Amino acid sequence: MSAQSENPVLETIGAITNASLGRSDLPADALLMIRIAALAAVDARPVSYLAHVGPSIESGVTARDVQNVLVAVAPIIGTARTMSAAINITEALGFAIAVLEEETK
Repeated sequence: MSAQSENPVLETIGAITNASLGRSDLPADALLMIRIAALAAVDARPVSYLAHVGPSIESGVTARDVQNVLVAVAPIIGTARTMSAAINITEALGFAIAVLEEETK
């Protein structure tokens, strides 16, 4: 990363995320579902989920898998965080779809 990078914070977070994913022996789909559960637990913002959309799709994680993750963690993290996660995931997916649509124009 150069000192004149346009998005040094996002690039740093991306690099940390990629390093973390590369150092785990878990199957990619399981690792990403665990990360989604952790994001829900800390009430992460949509941008945090956005970083996991591409890798999740590439690893075969489905919308149903994500729903099952939220169902599994709901008794632990509570209703408010579970609903917040569902909304933030939906917002992140909407943003990702809008970006892809814009790129294909």
